[in-house]
Amino acid sequence: MNTSKKLMILLLPPLILFGLVMISCNFSRSSVEAQPDLTLTAMSGAIIGTATADAIKGDQTSIDLETAEARATATTRAIQSTQAVRATSVDTNKDATATASAPILAELPFYNVDPTLGHVGWITTTQTLTVTGYQQTKIAMAPVTAADFVLASDITWNSRYASGCGFMFRLNGDPNKPDAYMFIISRVATGHAVFTALVNGELANIHDFYPKDNDKSFNADNGATNRIAVVARGNILEFYSNQAKIAEVDTTQPPTSIHMPAPPVKPPSSEGQEAMDQYLEQAEQYQDYVEQMQTQYSNALSNYSQNQAIFTDGLLGMSVLSETGLSECKFDNTWLWVIDQ
Repeated sequence: MNTSKKLMILLLPPLILFGLVMISCNFSRSSVEAQPDLTLTAMSGAIIGTATADAIKGDQTSIDLETAEARATATTRAIQSTQAVRATSVDTNKDATATASAPILAELPFYNVDPTLGHVGWITTTQTLTVTGYQQTKIAMAPVTAADFVLASDITWNSRYASGCGFMFRLNGDPNKPDAYMFIISRVATGHAVFTALVNGELANIHDFYPKDNDKSFNADNGATNRIAVVARGNILEFYSNQAKIAEVDTTQPPTSIHMPAPPVKPPSSEGQEAMDQYLEQAEQYQDYVEQMQTQYSNALSNYSQNQAIFTDGLLGMSVLSETGLSECKFDNTWLWVIDQ
């Protein structure tokens, strides 16, 4: 469809916690206009845009990806520098820091991450991302950058069948030809997870998975909550659902063939017209989804040999994607753990 899609990028004003340092930062929000003809599962593809941003009404100002990266990088360096000073001085916030860090340190072993080899990089309050319409996207980015890390959140979705929630990471600041990784889970079938990579604004890798294969507790129902985490260590990316490892991607490896989900099941006539209407809507979305996935794979396979998607660090944050209608993703208990290199 030649329908215009839009990506809105929000730079959050969260609590940022780096080891022994707690700092409050305020950042502005922005929207970036995306080019048309981007497909569903490559949410990262929606980043392809111009440097021109639509102004947001109110007291917020527009900011492009390049500026966002510059601010996030500066913040990261400033806090790292402060850490070095604090490491040799008395920490007056030790108790508060320990309290904030305790649940994170307890969770890290589920991801096979050593709690002694890193530090808390970012903690944010509850964030709810909402988009409406055909293939709209919104990204709430942390005002920091990271290389190797764990990014985890309780994600609750209120969305149509093929819409999704997840993370973007290792995003650079080029508004025209961005590099980025994306991990999105949709409600298709019993849950369908897709990893995509964008190089110079072109889709160059794709891998897909079914969380339910390894996480029997995964819940694809509307209104359900699943704890989703990404662990990035060099070229190896691991994905977790409810603390169960559901997939691993080596970013040096080419795209894998897409495993198409089973189509929605037609309800018996005894369930009434409402159930039939829901089925017909899902069947339409399913067909569109399959066609888009096939296109995604073909494009990624074609581009991979010319543009291998191997990124080391960058911006990161939370994402929502709508296939059609209202899509809402609520992120709770979200934090970033920076793995020391």
